[in-house]
Amino acid sequence: MLTKTKVLKPRLGSRGQPDRSRAGILQAAVSEFAQRGMAGARTDAIAQAAKVNKALLYYYFRDKETLYGAALDHAFSQLSAHMLSVLERDLPPREKMMAYIGEYFDFIANHRFYRDLVQVEMMRAGHGSPHLKRIAKRYFQPLFRRLSEVLQEGIAKGEFRPVNPMQFVPSMVALVVFYFINAPVMKSVTGVDPLSPERIAERRASVLDFISAALFRNPGETVGTAS
Repeated sequence: MLTKTKVLKPRLGSRGQPDRSRAGILQAAVSEFAQRGMAGARTDAIAQAAKVNKALLYYYFRDKETLYGAALDHAFSQLSAHMLSVLERDLPPREKMMAYIGEYFDFIANHRFYRDLVQVEMMRAGHGSPHLKRIAKRYFQPLFRRLSEVLQEGIAKGEFRPVNPMQFVPSMVALVVFYFINAPVMKSVTGVDPLSPERIAERRASVLDFISAALFRNPGETVGTAS
């Protein structure tokens, strides 16, 4: 007589599946911290969303501050890895900068909780954050160095105006990020949803056009000096 062998399904959130459990906790943490900030976030809610118990959550992350720092690393590492891969493409400076700006806009537009978490950390950093120096060194500095190299290459080839990376890069980031941060205000003022697919596509085209006008040299334009 044949007997059926019972197949045990792996449980999400068990210590026997550390990678899966940890990833689920981090995803839930990014969402919770992005929506409620460090002070308002609840580890109970994170554990429930990740389908784990609190004991397992604290097995991986000793306290809420540690979990918040790990959520920041999770968000920034994905953005940094994606954008650095764009900068490694074998393209002329003009095409590479346009690809970078377009990809950066798309990432910010499509990752709501990541952009909200960035805003939370930037506001918290003004009052002292134990994570900012690590985040800046690990993610911001490599991107800034590589962007500066692309800008310098384009300037040397006569494709770009002689801009100062210290001024240009923050301005470029602000053109993208501020639109999403300010979306509720714009909706109240204009009565139009800035985050509708049509408006986001319109904004993307506008950002690319603005950066092109600010950075690219026109034929016959006199080369000045970066300030």
